[in-house]
Amino acid sequence: MNTYEVLEKLCLAPAPSGYERNAAKVFAGELEQYVDSIQLDRMGNVIGMIEGTDKNSPPVMIYAHMDQLGFIVRCIEPDGFLQIDRLGGIPEKALPALDLYIRTKDGTFVPGVIGTKAHHAASAADKYKVDEVTSLFVDIGARSAEEARALGVEIGNPAVYKPCFTRLGGERICGTSLDDRGGLAALLVAAELLSKKRPASDVYIVGTIWEEFNIRGAVFAARKIKPDVAIGLDVVLAGDTPDLKSRYQDIVGKGPTVNMYCFHGRGTLNGMIPHEGLVNLAENAADAEGIPHQRFASLGIITESAYIQMENDGVACLDMGFPARYTHTPAETCSMTDIIDLGRLVAATISALTPQFDKYRFRLD
Repeated sequence: MNTYEVLEKLCLAPAPSGYERNAAKVFAGELEQYVDSIQLDRMGNVIGMIEGTDKNSPPVMIYAHMDQLGFIVRCIEPDGFLQIDRLGGIPEKALPALDLYIRTKDGTFVPGVIGTKAHHAASAADKYKVDEVTSLFVDIGARSAEEARALGVEIGNPAVYKPCFTRLGGERICGTSLDDRGGLAALLVAAELLSKKRPASDVYIVGTIWEEFNIRGAVFAARKIKPDVAIGLDVVLAGDTPDLKSRYQDIVGKGPTVNMYCFHGRGTLNGMIPHEGLVNLAENAADAEGIPHQRFASLGIITESAYIQMENDGVACLDMGFPARYTHTPAETCSMTDIIDLGRLVAATISALTPQFDKYRFRLD
């Protein structure tokens, strides 16, 4: 598999949260060559399955989300400009003058640009002010609300950053929606390896929906699969830029991460402390395979595993990731080597699972 080419195809497939079809088609098309079966559940999760060699070994779900953050059209002005609101955690200071793709009623996309006041006409206060997304407007070239609607744009339609994918120096890449198309690419790396050397456990490889919207789309897949073990893949915040080097210690290009803690206290009051047995399994597998790896822990973040862990009788969960800079902007930047090594680490971890794996978090004896 040419992982660069696959990841580029994934990144260039616009798929705002709730409208994941484009990314799902690319992901499913790449996944089907590695799995014994593939299906789409009612909500839109893509589920591929590799049959294991021992039915007594715990079934595993590995997953990454297909959707990306974006915007929703809130209002169409009489002069054809659009007002928008957030669909996910949009950084407002990065928005003025950005190119957008607005999804139309028939599922195609039309281009637009977020307007910004001309520099020569801006006051000193305007030049240093961060405008809220609700005060911005989108120009799609329409001269009236009727022209905007004739293009297929309507209230409630989603929009995303104009998709892009750029190779930087070395193994570095930059683009839109590397959160979490990089995770999907790592799933494909893992699926290819597991298809060549089958593990003991049945493995379900899932591209999930809704992560940027409400983080709960993966739950529908978990309820269908009923895994005993679940491993989620997503970006983590790189700590190697001048603004974050005192906050995190993970470095782009130094390997995937084993995530030790996350908690989101803004309304959801949920997070995840991983199953310690899975942490040990992953780190031992990394050492045995010579895969470089890092640890990561953070407040203010939540993942799909926070909800999957509470399904059925409780699921043994672990999050792993790849460091990324400038997250939730159109210029997310990471290392292709980290993504490939993440896939290798997931495959090695699953290959180390046996029927003797203890699904309990701890024992009293």
